[in-house]
Amino acid sequence: MTTAFHDLDDYLALPRVSGLAVSADGTRLVTTVAELNDKRTEYIAAIWELDPHGDQPARRLTRGAHGESSPAFTADGDLLFVSARGSAEDTDKPPAALWRLPSGGGEASEVLAMPGGVATVRTAARADAAVVGAPLLPSARDVDDDRRLRDLRKDAKVSAILHSGYPVRFWDSDLGPDEPHLVAVDGPRDLTPQPGAALREAGFDVSPDGRFAVTTWRVPGPGPTERSVLVRVDLASGDRAVIADAPAADLAHPAIAPDGTAVAYTRETLASPERAPRTTLQYLRFGERPVTLAADWDRWPSSVTWSRDGAAVIVTADQAGRAPVFAVEVATATVTQLTGDDFAYTDVVAAPDGVLYALRSSYAAPPHPVRIDPDGRITALPCVAAPALPGTVTDVAATAADGTPVRSWLVLPDGTEPAPLLLWIHGGPLGSWNSWSWRWNPWLLAACGYAVLLPDPALSTGYGQDFVQRGWGAWGGPPFTDLMAATDAACAHPGVDATRTAAMGGSFGGYMANWVAGHTDRFAAIVSHASLWALDQFGPTTDLAYYWRREMTPQMAAEHSPHRFVGSITTPMLVVHGDHDYRVPIGEALRLWYELLAASGLPADDEGRSPHRFLYFPSEHHWVLAPQHAKIWYQTVTAFLAEHVLGDTAERPELLG
Repeated sequence: MTTAFHDLDDYLALPRVSGLAVSADGTRLVTTVAELNDKRTEYIAAIWELDPHGDQPARRLTRGAHGESSPAFTADGDLLFVSARGSAEDTDKPPAALWRLPSGGGEASEVLAMPGGVATVRTAARADAAVVGAPLLPSARDVDDDRRLRDLRKDAKVSAILHSGYPVRFWDSDLGPDEPHLVAVDGPRDLTPQPGAALREAGFDVSPDGRFAVTTWRVPGPGPTERSVLVRVDLASGDRAVIADAPAADLAHPAIAPDGTAVAYTRETLASPERAPRTTLQYLRFGERPVTLAADWDRWPSSVTWSRDGAAVIVTADQAGRAPVFAVEVATATVTQLTGDDFAYTDVVAAPDGVLYALRSSYAAPPHPVRIDPDGRITALPCVAAPALPGTVTDVAATAADGTPVRSWLVLPDGTEPAPLLLWIHGGPLGSWNSWSWRWNPWLLAACGYAVLLPDPALSTGYGQDFVQRGWGAWGGPPFTDLMAATDAACAHPGVDATRTAAMGGSFGGYMANWVAGHTDRFAAIVSHASLWALDQFGPTTDLAYYWRREMTPQMAAEHSPHRFVGSITTPMLVVHGDHDYRVPIGEALRLWYELLAASGLPADDEGRSPHRFLYFPSEHHWVLAPQHAKIWYQTVTAFLAEHVLGDTAERPELLG
């Protein structure tokens, strides 16, 4: 059977669902659906309305040329969203503004435009109040002055930024010169003057009565470090005060209780080279001291919301290759698992009468909206049809050398013959192969005839604190041996051809791919994407160097650095990197590429020829997201694997020249 995964153009054209918002009365539910534009170079998102009962098909609400995002309902049922509409000089895409679509129908109207654009919006459930995140230049006195300063920089063609603190980069972006602010939509009024970097990547919530907001707030630590506290901001006066501060932790995901008397949030301890971080759920009744809910629960809550009656905090957490929804009762701290299927849940929102809505996904289905009733019944809501898959997925169990169970997903292609195996190592490293990924999608490889192994080795989340601690500060130890144990178990599966194997990974997975290359010759080819190569070089140049210093001592980094084993690499490697990757800077790939050619067990010959390859994206970053570049990524990877694993000759993508 031919599926969308057999043709990259068909795959890239599949619509993609993200985000949910529910009205205060629970009668309206919306999501966003992104589709490929006519030039096939960008995904454009539109807001779609869903039937909360699951009876009627989804209905498209918006059609902006540049798309819409961040939907939020006002107390009276109008829909706010962020969109770059209209026209602007010297650009095809103006700054995004805040728009309102009336509940009774009609055309959307612009509510708030900011010179630097609007990033996101939060609303009050029972009051006419809304707060947006928006950037302002640090010396701007108001919105008009911000516009004047931006025009000055643009006309003078100045891009320089003067920093006084750390960090200066984040993932794929240069930080500054503007700074994120919280802005009340009425006015507009700047609620957080002179925040510095405090609101970078901030998570914030608005109280149901519209009187205040609670936001994360970054504060500097000793030296070039930072951590996150919680700040309460009065929406009328702008007065703000720190309400939660744990000097040895980062606080995140604030969610204000329905009655406005408390806030729930997560607390992640700051790691040390000897001790992995731990994330717990916190409850703070205003005016009192915070308490830990379910302190003995051996899971890490990753999202926080409230049941509508305020009796429970609703969280999601990784668990054994899934990510269920849990309810944590405030009065007793009792944890109840609400979903028990093979899915990972995100974007959980609460409606009246105990109903929850969420997106869920797995390796059998991309994200799609569902309704979760109080009796546990789960109903998939009509939205975007799931694509047919070119195979099946199953659990595989292995046992590590120390006796620890190691589980994996194994994707098997259609057909009766044993398939060559591709070991795909996840990034993070604190993460899990537990949900659909449009970027790292095993079905594209299954459509090429590969069995794809997705293991969760030491450092993976969802298996308890001890499982993370096993690999902490010892990346080349248990994570590596766990991967080899998982590979052995997969090779014993009757659907796998153990004589033809390859390995690949990105980010931390790329680090592990490099480590694997220097420690075993069992694989016929290795793909290393956005990988860490020389840890002494990586540490001070990554965008968050202080976090790395918490992870390993210089001695640990030296012991576990893959570059020391370049002479043992006898497997052809494909190196992939984007120049705008600030999390794993391009210097890692440049050094890896040079040392593969100069010092590996497969060096370049006297005419400079080598079986190794380097796929370089000058305009991409950590993930390679542009559709046209994602297509070239998969074309190059599958051609490289076909050459070395299958013995086939594949043509290079025409667009590579």
